[in-house]
Amino acid sequence: MTRISRGYIARRRRTKMRLFALSFRGAHSKLTRTITQQTIRALFSAHRDRGSQKRNFRRLWITRINAVIREKGVSYNYSRLIHNLYKGQLLLNRKILAQIAILNRDCLYMISNEIIKEVGYKKSVGII
Repeated sequence: MTRISRGYIARRRRTKMRLFALSFRGAHSKLTRTITQQTIRALFSAHRDRGSQKRNFRRLWITRINAVIREKGVSYNYSRLIHNLYKGQLLLNRKILAQIAILNRDCLYMISNEIIKEVGYKKSVGII
């Protein structure tokens, strides 16, 4: 009986896994079984950490905005700023506000002062 050469599908699958694991250290990039295990683990961790990265960045932006706003006045803080922004219908997200806070504090102060005037005016006139 002649020898039958196997197909290429399994080899192609393993090659793809090896290419993914090229940067892994030691046996994690050499042995097929450990490559498979570490690849699954890496993909799982990447999927899990995408959500935590979003949470961490949001926390960072909030902290930056709050720090700059509190420098301006003791009674004014992040939650009041966001509340007034929503009341004034000025839709700036936290990422943009944090960048403004870092790069140009005076601009953030100006935005908050304008919002306070506008919301205070609407409240005194009775629009809100």
